[in-house]
This record gives sequence, C-alpha cells and structure tokens, in this order.
Amino acid sequence: MGSTLKCLSLLVLVFLVIDTTNGQGLKLGFYGKSCPKAESIIHKTVAKYVSFNPTFPAALLRMHFHDCFVRGCDGSVLLNSTSTNQTEKAAIPNLSLRGFNIIDAAKAAVEKVCPGVVSCADILALSARDSISMIKGPWWKVPTGRRDGRISTIGDAFIHLPPPFFNVTQLKASFASKGLNAKDLAVLSGGHTIGIANCAGFSQRLYNFTGKGDSDPALDSRYKLRLKSKCKPNDFVTTAEMDPGSFKTFDSSYYKLIAKRRGLFTSDATLLDDPVTKAYVRSQATTNGPTFFKDFAVSMQKMNAIEVITGKAGEIRKHCALIN
Repeated sequence: MGSTLKCLSLLVLVFLVIDTTNGQGLKLGFYGKSCPKAESIIHKTVAKYVSFNPTFPAALLRMHFHDCFVRGCDGSVLLNSTSTNQTEKAAIPNLSLRGFNIIDAAKAAVEKVCPGVVSCADILALSARDSISMIKGPWWKVPTGRRDGRISTIGDAFIHLPPPFFNVTQLKASFASKGLNAKDLAVLSGGHTIGIANCAGFSQRLYNFTGKGDSDPALDSRYKLRLKSKCKPNDFVTTAEMDPGSFKTFDSSYYKLIAKRRGLFTSDATLLDDPVTKAYVRSQATTNGPTFFKDFAVSMQKMNAIEVITGKAGEIRKHCALIN
C-alpha cells in the first residue's frame, strides 16, 4: 500500500511538471468576467486589416511562431529596442516581421473598454488564430491568461529561432526543446502554404550551396530555374511566393510541392530526410490533405502554450511595444 501511494505521488508530481511546461494557468474564456468583449474586439480589428490585405494572416502566424520560440509565448517579440537594449525585433530573422500595427490597433481597442486587463501575448495568439480562419484555414482553441514578459534581447532570437538553412536533425532538436515532436515539425511547417519570402533566405540553394558556386541537388531542376529567373545573386529586395499559385490560401498544397522537391527553404526540403516527417508529407500530398487542418489545430494549441507566464508573473502592458 505504501509503495502504491508513493507511485501515485510520483505520477502526480510528473503531471504537475508536465502541466507547468504546457500552459498551466491558461483557460478558455479567461476574460469572460474581466473583459467579456475582448475576443470579439480583437476579432473585428483583425478582420478589418485582413479584408484589405489577405497577406496579413501569414505575417501574424509567423510573428506568433517567432514569439513563442523565444522565451515562450509572452509577447516579447513585440517590444521595441531602447538606447540600452536591442530587443528580439532587431534580430535579422525578425527584421521582416509585419503586422505589429494590427496588434497595436487591437490592443488600443481593447484598452478603451478594459484598460490594463488583456495581455499583448494573448492578443497575438488570438490574432494569429482568427486571421488564419478568415482565409478559410483551420480554427483552434486558444486558452487565454498569458502575461506579458518584460525581457526581450536580440541574442535570444538568434539562439532559439530555427533558421531556414537548418536540416531536419537540427529542426527536430529545436522543436523538441520547446516540447514539440517530429510530427509537430511537419505539421507546423505547413504554415508555409501562405506568405512570401525574400530571395536572400534561399539564394544559397540556387547559387552557392556548398561554397563552390553550385546548387542544392535536392531542388527540383525546373523549380530551380524558375527561382533563378526571379532571384539573382545578392538580391535582397525581390520576394517569392512560399506556395506558388495559392500563397494567399491556407491549404495542403504545400505538401504536394515538398513531395515534388519544390520546397523553398532547406528547412522545407529536409522534411523528406526523416522517416516521420517524410511519411507525413506523403500522407498530406494527396487530394485535400486529409488530416492537415485537424493536425494543424492540435499542433498550434501545443505551440501557443510554450513556456507561458501566468498568474502574477510578468505584467499586462499598456502598450505592446513598451514595458510598463
């Protein structure tokens, strides 16, 4: 009996530890009493921007990912640099982030109704979800109650954001450090079905893959020629569609491209180099990607709970770009 109780106690302790790393303190409808109109206000604000620029969902989804992978989903990516500190925004991977004005607008709208109640971290998480559903993508549950972090440094972004030239082993390690597995990697990579990328992010694959003026042999030859016609060496201005032909539509066509060796980044192409991620790509490259939307919702719920701060930790910022 004593050993049984000890085992149960250990199990309880294990579950508590797991819960701490996966969103403890978050709950659906967290603002139900303190700011009941918060989620509808955020939704309306995001809808206004998406209605005149359908590329914003890709921007908000990317910003949410970049936030969660650095110090957790705490809104730290939203903070401006100061005279004494360069924040995550200043890191090269974040210089091309867009949509900060949408988050600021949503925050301002919520502040008018419920000052000092709703966190910027929650606004970002909700905005990413809502924007994707607005372009007929999946919808997922977003428990709220995140608090805003007070720390944001350029160095953290360089350390924790997986770059587009990572291979699958490196990507799996990066995702594992955030509590995400190989399937989550394959699923969340599917977010590249929308959006655009600067030529500089993949030009090495076209012109100098191994440092000898060669191209990446894993890249489909016809696709390579098409990219070369668009992106010249040292082109830091031109952009290319992540999912040519449907980069404004959230669908499973990304996986068909990967299966044909037409992934834009090394991080896309390398999904074919691991048995788990390769199997997922193959399974979703069929008509309408049978489980992609459902899987994406599940993986996003895991991602937006990474290392959140709740309770009395952190703060509720008055302005998302500035600590109080």
